[in-house]
Amino acid sequence: MARTRDRFDAIAREPGRVGSHRGPIRRGGGWIGLLLFLIGLVVITAAGLFVVDRIVRDTSPTGQGLDFAFPFLPKPTDAATPEPTEAPVVTNDPNEAVARGVRIMIMNGTPVVGLQNTVGDELVGVGWPIATRAAAGDRQVLDTIIYYVDPANADLARGLAEAIGIGEARPIAPNVYPGQDLIIVLGNDHPAVPRPEPAPTDSEQPAG
Repeated sequence: MARTRDRFDAIAREPGRVGSHRGPIRRGGGWIGLLLFLIGLVVITAAGLFVVDRIVRDTSPTGQGLDFAFPFLPKPTDAATPEPTEAPVVTNDPNEAVARGVRIMIMNGTPVVGLQNTVGDELVGVGWPIATRAAAGDRQVLDTIIYYVDPANADLARGLAEAIGIGEARPIAPNVYPGQDLIIVLGNDHPAVPRPEPAPTDSEQPAG
C-alpha cells in the first residue's frame, strides 16, 4: 500500500552541517595546528635554554654562560688587545754622546743675553760635548726644543732635555743646521727668562 505524501515531504533539505559528526572538514585546519605546535615548541625550548644559561652563568667560576654558536656560522673573535707601547729611550749619560762623536749646538732664542753660555757652561760641567754656542735670530722663541738630525740620537736629545730641566726632543732636517747632530734652541719657557709683572687691578691702583 502506497504511503500518502503530506506537507512534511515537501520541506527542502538545508545545506550545511547535519550533526556535529557530519559537518564538513575545514581546509587548512591541520596546518594551523602544526604551526601552533611548532611555535609553542620554540617558545618552550628558548625559555629552557635561557634558564639553563642563567644557572650555568651563576655557577661557573668564569661567569660565562652556554655557547650557542652554530657550526655553520663564524665564531666571534675577541676584540684586539692593543699592544703596550714602549716608553721612549732616554740617555742622559754625556759619555755616550762623547762615544758617538755627536756635535751639540746651543741657540739662544730668548731675550736674556748670554743664556746660551750659561746653559752651555752647565752642560759642559757635567760632561756634555758642546761644540757651538750662538744667539738665534728670533729671540722670542716660545718653547725650548732639542732637535736631533739622526733618529738614532733621539735618546740623547731626551737626555739633554732632562739635563737642562726643560725642553722637548724633535726631529729636524740635516740641512737646517749643517754639521750639527743635536741642536738646543732655548725658549722663553726657560726659568732664567723674567716673567712679566701682572697688571694691577682697580683695587690695587693708588688713591689719587
